[in-house]
Amino acid sequence: MRFLWTAVTALVLGSVVNAQTAAPPVAPPLTAENTLVLDLSTGGRVMIAMRPDIAPKHVERIKTLARQHFYDGTIFHRVIDGFMAQGGDPLGTGTGGSKLPDLKAEFNDLPHVRGAVAMARAGSVDSANSQFYICLAPALKLDRNYTVWGRVVSGMEFVDAIEKGEPPANPSKIVMASIAADKVALAVPGAVTGMGTSTPTLPMMIAPAVAPAAVSPAAPPK
Repeated sequence: MRFLWTAVTALVLGSVVNAQTAAPPVAPPLTAENTLVLDLSTGGRVMIAMRPDIAPKHVERIKTLARQHFYDGTIFHRVIDGFMAQGGDPLGTGTGGSKLPDLKAEFNDLPHVRGAVAMARAGSVDSANSQFYICLAPALKLDRNYTVWGRVVSGMEFVDAIEKGEPPANPSKIVMASIAADKVALAVPGAVTGMGTSTPTLPMMIAPAVAPAAVSPAAPPK
C-alpha cells in the first residue's frame, strides 16, 4: 500500500517551523511546459508549478502520465482534514499505480507547506510510482522523507473542497489532468516567486475547465 508512513507521527507532533531550516531553493520562472493543470470535480481548475530543477524524474513521470490521460477520472482516495489529499491511484484503493517502474527518491529542500505537492510511496524510499498528495496544511515533519515536486499556485480553494475521509464516502475526482503547454488558450505572463515560503499568485488565461460529466473515469492499467 502506498501512503504516508509518517502521517500519524506528523499529526501527533505537529508541523512546527524550525527556525534553523535553510531557505528552500528559489523557484525558476514558471513555464507552461512545467505547469500541471488539474480540473477537479469540486468545481474548478488547480494549477501546479512543477520543479524539474529539483525533482526531474518525478516531474517527468507526472508529465508522462498526464499526457497519457492516466489520471483522468481517478479519485482522491485518502483525504485527512488539516493534513493532505492523496490521489493518483487508478484502482482508487491506495494499492495501485502505473505500469512504469517505481522512481528513485529525489528528496530535496522544498518544504511540505500548504499547497506543496509530493509523491506518495510505500515503505521503500524508492517506491513512488503514480500516487501523489497535496498538503492542505503545513506538514514539515515529512520534509526530506518524501519527494516534493511542485506546489499549487492557483485554485487551492478547489483542493480544500475535496471530500474528506479514509476513504471518503463520496470521493472527489480528477476530471482531467493535463500540461498547460498542451492547452490551446494559454498565457503565462511572468514568473512565480517565493514558492517555498508563501502562496504565490498566478495571472493565467486558460480555456475553461471541462465539465465533470464530459470525461469518463480512467480504466485501471492492463
